[in-house]
Amino acid sequence: MDQSAAGIHMTILISGASGLIGSALTPLLTNSGHKIIVLTRPTSKALARSPATVAWPAIWDPTADKIELSRAGSLDAVVHLAGENIAGRWTRGKKARIRDSRVHGTRLLSVALAELPQPPKVLICASGIGYYGNRGEEVLDEQSRPGAGFLAEVCREWEDATAPAKDRGIRVVNLRIGVVLAAKGGALGKMLPAFRLGLGGPVGNGRQYWSWIAIDDLLNIVRHALVHEDVRGPINAVAPNPATNHDFTRTLGAVLRRPTPFAMPAFAVNLLLGEMGKEALLGSTRVKPAVLEQAGFSFQFPKLEPALRHVLGR
Repeated sequence: MDQSAAGIHMTILISGASGLIGSALTPLLTNSGHKIIVLTRPTSKALARSPATVAWPAIWDPTADKIELSRAGSLDAVVHLAGENIAGRWTRGKKARIRDSRVHGTRLLSVALAELPQPPKVLICASGIGYYGNRGEEVLDEQSRPGAGFLAEVCREWEDATAPAKDRGIRVVNLRIGVVLAAKGGALGKMLPAFRLGLGGPVGNGRQYWSWIAIDDLLNIVRHALVHEDVRGPINAVAPNPATNHDFTRTLGAVLRRPTPFAMPAFAVNLLLGEMGKEALLGSTRVKPAVLEQAGFSFQFPKLEPALRHVLGR
């Protein structure tokens, strides 16, 4: 049962509240009666966009090792979503920002939470299915070993950075998030312009698996993790039916009623995007949400076509 449904409202600190996931999660939780405090930089434009129901007293600047939680008061839960966008060519500076924003930022927050006189009961920290690396057709669950590559290294360090919170007795949930299906951002948002023009198609040979999640289900996974005290450790936040890139692009074309004849060969991906393209677009990660399925979690959109039709209003 959602605690808000039982009349119990939580005070929840959220980082990354202006991002793809956070901007959808914040109004959902406020509408459920929870008090939201956003962890943000003092100069963030998010301050100017704050809804009237959101408080903004928690300030941080990970690049300067500064975080101020004293004005936030007593916290019941923390949802940590902040991190540098991985899209784009991975220069040395870009990779440093990706790693530092996740690993250093998470450690800074975890230490600060552990030092509170009354720490929150739960820290839900974003991670990614990049943890598993490029694994071909191997079916992966939360017990699978970590993979190789930059994203796998970052995800391992990202999850390890929550150790100070865990050592303090805070229940830590590491959400290994797949490709998030949302119309206004993320990977799908970047794909839509070309596909709407009939210029879309598979990437590489199209046989690589893309493990995806409808944003509605992802938000419900967060709510599930907030209120179920037995949920802890790594959780694969993906739908139960991953799709190959070929099937994904073909289904997206069918939903948009557009042809998908233009495959992008692997050499072009590598030429344009380098290491990022190799790992994020050509890599195959076939993940199942074993922990959620064992817990009886009910997905609204377990299959790809209905999920795409929902998020695209088709």
